[in-house]
Amino acid sequence: MSLQFIKRIVTTGFLMASTGMMFTATSAQAAVNIQQWQTSAGSAVYFVENHDLPILDLSVNFAAGSARDTAEKSGVASITRYLMTLGAAGMTDEVIAKKFADVGAVLGGSFDADRAALSLRTLSSEREQAQALNVFTQIMQKPDFPDAVLAREKARIISGLQESATQPESISSKAFMSALYGTHPYSLDDSGEIDTVAAIKRDDLNAFYQQYYGAKGAVIAIIGDVTREQAQKIAESISVGLPASSAPAPIAPVMAPSQPKEQRIAHPASQSHILLGYTGIKRNDPDLFPLYVGNYILGGGGFVSRLTEEVREKRGLVYSVYSYFMPMTEAGPFQIGLQTKKDQAEAALALVRETLDKFLKNGVTEAELKAAKANIIGGFPMRIDSNKKILDYLSVIGFYKLPLNYLDGYNKRVENVTAAQIKDAFNRRLNTQNFVTVIVGDPNAQ
Repeated sequence: MSLQFIKRIVTTGFLMASTGMMFTATSAQAAVNIQQWQTSAGSAVYFVENHDLPILDLSVNFAAGSARDTAEKSGVASITRYLMTLGAAGMTDEVIAKKFADVGAVLGGSFDADRAALSLRTLSSEREQAQALNVFTQIMQKPDFPDAVLAREKARIISGLQESATQPESISSKAFMSALYGTHPYSLDDSGEIDTVAAIKRDDLNAFYQQYYGAKGAVIAIIGDVTREQAQKIAESISVGLPASSAPAPIAPVMAPSQPKEQRIAHPASQSHILLGYTGIKRNDPDLFPLYVGNYILGGGGFVSRLTEEVREKRGLVYSVYSYFMPMTEAGPFQIGLQTKKDQAEAALALVRETLDKFLKNGVTEAELKAAKANIIGGFPMRIDSNKKILDYLSVIGFYKLPLNYLDGYNKRVENVTAAQIKDAFNRRLNTQNFVTVIVGDPNAQ
């Protein structure tokens, strides 16, 4: 899992706890009327009709993240998704970019351990929409994976990996995921390794595309200035030309660490970068809401969290400290991260552990719980203030097979969380005796 991905999710507090899934039952939420159906080729479609702006947003999501890589060919998944945008149906990357620019369309995408996605934003007017959708559909259905482009991008990726290997944040993230997940595919870096990337060939990309970009595993999310009938035609035209492969097999279950692991890595940086944690939860876990609200109090709420108050504000031992759960298809990580001066590393780590132990032993106060709920609920309007954000929510709901009424009950589920539920969930889920700890920039490391 890349450092960039970790940074992106950390900024959301609970990460993809709800990647945009922090909703409440307001009138704005009620207006998000999600329609769902399946194309003739077997793709799931999630659609919200919205004619407020002359814009169409859509994304196509696949179970084609880095967890589908193997250790021997790590990096194939991410390179496959990216090179799809750099040559298709005989069009070069320059031609693709020009065709989108001519009609003011924007091609995008995302990638993580679970998912690979391509997205499009275009004007809904007939000429602009038709051209943008035509190019987007060819990218989805007829990627070329040109050898020259592959060679160029491999060189760029290898250069980036070489640079990342010198950066303490990247080193600590990679070491933590490797120690936490062992041989499970969640341990694989989404960018791959230098030697595996160097060995990737065009045939590897094409084989990966044919296996994991099939219509039966696709989730198409659409929102904007089109009718249900138009959305059906769009989804059908995309889906029908995708590979006819079967839906991908489930990802292997995650095993929790059976013993403590500690890794100390020397680094010349002036700060120590420390990560510690344990395996967490799946996306549909019944403990999600107690853990989400509880973690907001522990370390996900920024300056109002206990970790920040105890370790930074009171003692001044760290520059930053946070915690999060990241629910995934299988159990994603629970992680606490901090940065501190090297000579304060041991004291800061000890205080973090002490703060967590007290949290597990004593639970949260009613005042903390009330404030956390108010902050979570109060942030809702900013999280659905654009079609693009709603598109992201549709993708999550569709990919993880959450119920269509998931948003309607979100506020109630947050509001119903009790202090007792938080204490119970945290103590059942986190075995601090078997935590994984990584310290990069440890002055005593050999």
